[in-house]
Amino acid sequence: MVTHTHIATNSAYMRNVLLITFVTAVGGFLFGFDNGSISGSVGFLQSKFTLDADGIGWVTSSIIIGCIIGVAVAGPLSDAIGRKKVLLLTALIFIFGVLGEALATSADMLVWFRIAVGIGIGVETTIAPLYIAEVSPAHIRGRLVSFNQLFNCIGNLAVFSVAAVIANRASEAWNIEHGWRLIFATGIIPAIVFLLLLFSIPESPRWLIRKRRDEQGLAVLRKINPDEHTAWQQLDAVKLALREEHQSRLGDLFSPRLRKALIVGFGVALFQQITGINAIFYYAPEIFKTAGVDVSGAMSFTVLIGVMLVAATLVSMWIIDKVGRRSLLIVGAAGMAITLAGIGGLFRLSEAHTTLLLVLILAYVAIFAVSFGTVAYVIISEIFPIQVRGIAVSIATFALWGGNFFVSRFFPVLVENISAANTFFIFAGIAVLALLFVLTMVPETKGKTLEEIELQMNRR
Repeated sequence: MVTHTHIATNSAYMRNVLLITFVTAVGGFLFGFDNGSISGSVGFLQSKFTLDADGIGWVTSSIIIGCIIGVAVAGPLSDAIGRKKVLLLTALIFIFGVLGEALATSADMLVWFRIAVGIGIGVETTIAPLYIAEVSPAHIRGRLVSFNQLFNCIGNLAVFSVAAVIANRASEAWNIEHGWRLIFATGIIPAIVFLLLLFSIPESPRWLIRKRRDEQGLAVLRKINPDEHTAWQQLDAVKLALREEHQSRLGDLFSPRLRKALIVGFGVALFQQITGINAIFYYAPEIFKTAGVDVSGAMSFTVLIGVMLVAATLVSMWIIDKVGRRSLLIVGAAGMAITLAGIGGLFRLSEAHTTLLLVLILAYVAIFAVSFGTVAYVIISEIFPIQVRGIAVSIATFALWGGNFFVSRFFPVLVENISAANTFFIFAGIAVLALLFVLTMVPETKGKTLEEIELQMNRR
């Protein structure tokens, strides 16, 4: 009888943990869907608003300005009012921004609403992994935090599919006038679903305890732990960690005691982006065209990249809590350096090798997704002390979006001025630097509670 009761309790607590993870990860789907919606709309927007290359580049990249703003406010705001309230606000921002994109009457108006959507994305990428980490059991935390990245990838595939259906079922003239609006507008549906689902999940127990709302925090801990004893143990561990910390101040992050955690989080996030992944995602068709592929083939190859991203992210979720974060980053940095150098080498050849180029790009995307693509979000949600976790995660995520903006803004310029081959050789060199950084700076956090990681990172 005791055994059956224990099994039932375990089953109930895991259902609660998975529900919180799934609901929060729907925000990741919105991230992927709304970030990727420009891909299927860009040609129609150019015709609708008579945009030159610089104009369409600004419309495309303006969303990253919003992301950086969102990152800047997400951490302090979530520390002040709670993770759940910030996610609810994010859902409203998504609804507002997507509706504005769909109804835009000028390119400037579209830019402003894309910045609004970007704010939602920046907040989501900061708070969702952090919130999932704060409710996840240590032995599967990496896998659960990775759900947000998986849903991001699925969101990308979903909007690519929606855009393809809309574009293929109507005339060019209709799509220029209405098709791009419909692509943007479909993002309202998952945003409303996200908003409604958020009402079914609790506030982060660690945030509640930090705010001295111990009874509410313990009530949540009872729902996400297998038994009463474990819940009380976690309550005591969080309170102990809080007693050993100062009141949260931005200056504390730069103290010797916390400096390593900040360097690790900032570095892993930055290297995730400046090793060139968004050069592939944003400019894949142009890369393939440079190699001699026709337009139809380039679009088909780009869809394959999306499929590979989802598949490799699933693999990463399966192995991250078995292999470990540090090991995946080491293998990933080395693998990216090799594949990026190979891509650069192919562009040096006078003869087109499109099949081999596709294989190397798919290999690079797979290696990235298994390693930095998933692990970076996990690492930066784990390594910071609870008192400064929101602010610290914002700083690390700021590095991620700053790197994204740098790559997406200057990749075409680099290709035009120093060639595609040399640009990919630069990315390969950066991947080597990423390898050295991981080997010398990044600790293994697999299987440890957030409080144990805090002690490990703060150890002098």
